[in-house]
Amino acid sequence: MASKKIIKVAFLFPYPHTTAPSQRFRFEQYLDLLPANGIEYSLHSFLDESTWAILYKKGHFLQKLGGILRGFGRRFLLLPRLLKVDFVFIHREAAPLGPPIFEWLIAKILRKKIIFDFDDAIWLPNTSENNRVAAFIKFHSKTAAICRWAYKISAGNHYLADYARQFNPRVVLNPTTIDTENWHNPRLFAQPNKQDEPPTIGWTGTHSTIKYLNELVPILQNLEKKYLFKFLVISNQAPDFQLNSLLYVPWQKETEIIDLMQMDFGVMPLTEDAWAKGKCGFKALQYMALAIPALVSPVGVNTEIVDEGINGFICESSADWAQKIAFLLANPTQCIAIGKAAREKIIEKYSVIANQNNFVLLFK
Repeated sequence: MASKKIIKVAFLFPYPHTTAPSQRFRFEQYLDLLPANGIEYSLHSFLDESTWAILYKKGHFLQKLGGILRGFGRRFLLLPRLLKVDFVFIHREAAPLGPPIFEWLIAKILRKKIIFDFDDAIWLPNTSENNRVAAFIKFHSKTAAICRWAYKISAGNHYLADYARQFNPRVVLNPTTIDTENWHNPRLFAQPNKQDEPPTIGWTGTHSTIKYLNELVPILQNLEKKYLFKFLVISNQAPDFQLNSLLYVPWQKETEIIDLMQMDFGVMPLTEDAWAKGKCGFKALQYMALAIPALVSPVGVNTEIVDEGINGFICESSADWAQKIAFLLANPTQCIAIGKAAREKIIEKYSVIANQNNFVLLFK
């Protein structure tokens, strides 16, 4: 009897393995499932650990430049090795700066099948103070070219999928998912002792999304006059606004779940713009997987993830935010019930278990 052919896949991605949320929840949490499905894989980060450690810190220009150049060097050295693989899975881009040279070489010269995966509207500029210089040489327009050259496209939501279909019909809707068994699982972690503690409203994110909290600050300041609560911010950067209720916790992978579980409910405000429409609802998914109700803006995929009044709330205005936050602060029993329904929704629709076959079929 002939042995089953092993499929070989090379994963190309921007940041060191296990360090960046988009990588962790787009493909890294599926890696352990691949060997059982006849898939052999290798991992290839553009940035090394030392460059990643200083990437978003001020200064260190020469070290950052050296890290970028080393990344380009690793990509060129990798090209001959890709001759031995069946698929090249590219998350977001093969290199963060410049035109899509590597994608063109892989698709047109090496003739390899590219699986192009993205979970943001990366064809749009999204400049911050931290990346203002790099934004001039990022070539956002390369997203369209990579879509054209790809064998398949793995898009995180319908908005991204619709964009990709302009250039390529072979688009697979591959939502961002949560490992509800081995990581975002409340049963695996000691429950926080909240007895006699005020309720905790929470938000988690990075320096690039913390700006979305600005619309909630005056609402929370007004609520502080009536309710006793903590407002927990988990991020790689401390917020620059003032709240009496503010509690800042630096994000750490080792304590990620324990820190999230301090929340009684979580918030995810967004502005209605093209960039935000590309978001894949990651914050809401994290909250809900841990049985934490999510309050979200009605932007993009959020209205698919959250069912109003059942597993969270959709807040369309400042009055909505104030009313629904107040409701959960005043009704802890209902908050717990909504949280349980939230976890059930994630397990059913947005878990690794629910989506694993969809992911594996990308390579078939």
